[in-house]
Amino acid sequence: MDTYQEKLYRHVRRMLKGHEDTNDVLQNVMIKVYKSIQRFKGKSSLYTWLYRIATNETLTFIKSKKRKETSSIDNEDLGLDKRLKAENSVDSEEVNYYLNKALALLPEKQKLVFNMRYFDQMPYDEISKILDTSVGALKASYHHAVKKIEAYINQADII
Repeated sequence: MDTYQEKLYRHVRRMLKGHEDTNDVLQNVMIKVYKSIQRFKGKSSLYTWLYRIATNETLTFIKSKKRKETSSIDNEDLGLDKRLKAENSVDSEEVNYYLNKALALLPEKQKLVFNMRYFDQMPYDEISKILDTSVGALKASYHHAVKKIEAYINQADII
């Protein structure tokens, strides 16, 4: 776990944006890995197996959190803006701010594929194994994500 902990942290953090939530998810990942390591058959690399567990745990956490939220859509958007502005104060680059805002607007699958491909620079075949989907579907998701991000950034008129 020491070898992959930092990569898994960055992967989960990009999807959640909060340090506390990221640590909670990673703790769940570590517990799942510990409990199920004897069932790892080596059909994929350990790296792929860990990323898949981390991805599934993160998506489960996001779904659970959405179910618990009782505020209106307008209030959720306001809360998201505040979180992004807080991230922006840490990293004052305007482009990062708008990239984070654009990413937050993407559907979960597009966001996930974009993060894995763009930030983690994973090959499509590796992402395909982690997400258990076809390379073609991943390429389409990534393409749609890029187009939406470009449109958002162009609309913001920062580049």
